[in-house]
Amino acid sequence: MRTLLRSILLLVLLASANIVLADEGMWLPQLLQSLNEKKMKQQGMKINAEDIYSINKSSLKDAIVSFGGFCTAEVISDKGLILTNHHCGFDYVQNHSSLQHNYIRDGFWAKTNGEELANPGLTATFIVRIDDVTTEVLNGIPANATEKDRQSKIDANIAALRKTARKETYQDLVIRPFFEGNKYYMFVTEVYKDVRLVGVPPSAIGNFGKDTDNWMWPRHTGDFSIFRIYAGKDNKPAAYSPDNVPYVPKRSLNISLDGVAENDFTMVFGFPGRTYEYLPSYAVSQIMNVNNPAKIGIRRTALGILNEYMRKDEQIKIQYAAKYASIENAYKKWQGEILGLKSKDVVRKKQQYEAEFQKRVNANAEWKAKYGDLLAQLQAAYAQLEPIGYARDYHTEVLARLELVTLAKQAAKLINAYQQNGANGYTSTAEKVRDTLPDIFRELNTNVDKRLFAALLQKYMQDQKPENIPATLQDQIKQVNGDYTLLIDQLYAKSVLIDSVMFSQLLVADVESSVRTLKNDPAYLLYTALQTNYTTVAGSKLNEVQARVNSLLRTYMAAQMEVFKEKAFYPDANSTLRVTYGNAKSYRPRDGVNYGMHTYLDGVMEKYVPGDYEFDVPAKLIDLYNKKDFGRYGVNGKQPVCFIATNHTTGGNSGSPALDAYGNLIGLNFDRVWEGTMSDIYYDADICRNIMVDIRYVAFIIDKFAGAQHIISELKFVHPKKKK
Repeated sequence: MRTLLRSILLLVLLASANIVLADEGMWLPQLLQSLNEKKMKQQGMKINAEDIYSINKSSLKDAIVSFGGFCTAEVISDKGLILTNHHCGFDYVQNHSSLQHNYIRDGFWAKTNGEELANPGLTATFIVRIDDVTTEVLNGIPANATEKDRQSKIDANIAALRKTARKETYQDLVIRPFFEGNKYYMFVTEVYKDVRLVGVPPSAIGNFGKDTDNWMWPRHTGDFSIFRIYAGKDNKPAAYSPDNVPYVPKRSLNISLDGVAENDFTMVFGFPGRTYEYLPSYAVSQIMNVNNPAKIGIRRTALGILNEYMRKDEQIKIQYAAKYASIENAYKKWQGEILGLKSKDVVRKKQQYEAEFQKRVNANAEWKAKYGDLLAQLQAAYAQLEPIGYARDYHTEVLARLELVTLAKQAAKLINAYQQNGANGYTSTAEKVRDTLPDIFRELNTNVDKRLFAALLQKYMQDQKPENIPATLQDQIKQVNGDYTLLIDQLYAKSVLIDSVMFSQLLVADVESSVRTLKNDPAYLLYTALQTNYTTVAGSKLNEVQARVNSLLRTYMAAQMEVFKEKAFYPDANSTLRVTYGNAKSYRPRDGVNYGMHTYLDGVMEKYVPGDYEFDVPAKLIDLYNKKDFGRYGVNGKQPVCFIATNHTTGGNSGSPALDAYGNLIGLNFDRVWEGTMSDIYYDADICRNIMVDIRYVAFIIDKFAGAQHIISELKFVHPKKKK
């Protein structure tokens, strides 16, 4: 009887999933009308699905930008002004900064178009239309094809499709898999390659709270920066040129000064990076207990060393600011992910879901023949993957933190080019390496890198299985009696790669002589030993096991959609344009803790610690606060700063516009609450909240703090709630 009741309860939960989990999902905008419009209006949306996505008229999608391929931005003026997060634009701000012009510390505001700063390599990508191309991409693939053969056929089909697809000459195509490769969509894009920095607040505003507040609520961060898209005189994409003009968009967003109240409809439109919502319980358990803890341990060691140096030296702080932020961001996120998965008992919930899946499969002869042992196969495949995945994560994480390894990789490119194409191959590759080296050395401090190398190499040796450590490295450690600092000091003293002048000379010197020098360089030899050993022991197995996992996951995804007909499925995020919707809402992450949905400038002043690395506040902001000089952006004598809602977001949604029921800009998405970072794997409406900087705080900083009236004059402010 109890088993029957449990089954009935699970069926009820699944059948009502669209109601209970109404805020869950990263939905494709072209499908909103058929899948989501009714529910969105029930939650408070006042516009239609066609106002969000249309290929026949201007729609909100025309104001949404993929910023550099890693964040989102939105168009906020008819002169190509775009808004994104401070942390999305941070690397470009860092590149323009020096001790003489420290834009990280002081901020930057261009007073004219001529003062706006160019950013080589930065792009802004618009989506023109989205087409379902599943039939074309999967055409001619035998049912029994291996993963390799399947992918080869898919690649050939995509190549053919790219030649015949309807588009303008200045447009491009992106074709991506969805639902683990069961469906494919084509995105016709326009990529603008001249994007200039217009304004950014000082980090004491744009990154207020830094490490302590990252992934946390309550939050008081003015996480925004402003750029401008430039185009050719025909308004089409063009490479950077002083002759380019500000882009005239098809659509720019109106800015609401009415703010949001509890339960107001909210929508986030952007390019979420990667989620894994349909993983089986075995995969979730592995992430919680193996992969995340390994990566957290490595990053904790790296962050401790970087923090020590950056607090003492302003130049090092500038050099390593972007790296530190990147390392710390995932480090803290993974901790929150584990916390959420454990607190919500997600593995058990996945197991219950799998039990119901298996029960339904066993009760249907056709399904049983196709999927009867699918879960057992997945469990076995993940058991094979576990030790290999651990070795992969350790190898990748450690090597990615070391700049000498980055330089050794450049040397490897040169040597490989020489071995494949002789002197001509070396010379052509040397030109590319020459362009890369300045960026590497600009953000490199030898003393910092040595400390990192010694500490992380020791951790690598201690935590990896012996077979994952090259014999030559084990011998080197014995020769210095386990003194990693001595070993690394000797390595840096003998390597020519760490010297920018000497490395650069090898790019123009006699090719054969340069190749001999590079092949005998101790840093190159250590890197190749680590890489070769990894490839031989773990990497060679990884591709085979991962291919099997991928194949099983694709089948499992198709099976879930077939077996649970009553459940609405959305595709995992994959850096393509998505809409997520919900409501502004407070939350209770745990017993006795109740968080409101708004924060105010009062909270900034409460956290203020003069001279502190994380919680210092600019004098002018303090003065504005004391005078209560908030202008039209304040509410009842208080200045709103941030708010939270139930929108399902992830990395890549940084910089995404938060829109109200009418499609007006009300905020800028930049983070999630710590307890809810598990939403990449499992969304729970109780604790999953996204964090947004209130657009009124953004406007207040631009207007009152920066005095950038020329920027304010480009914006269109509205009061949608006063129309009611």
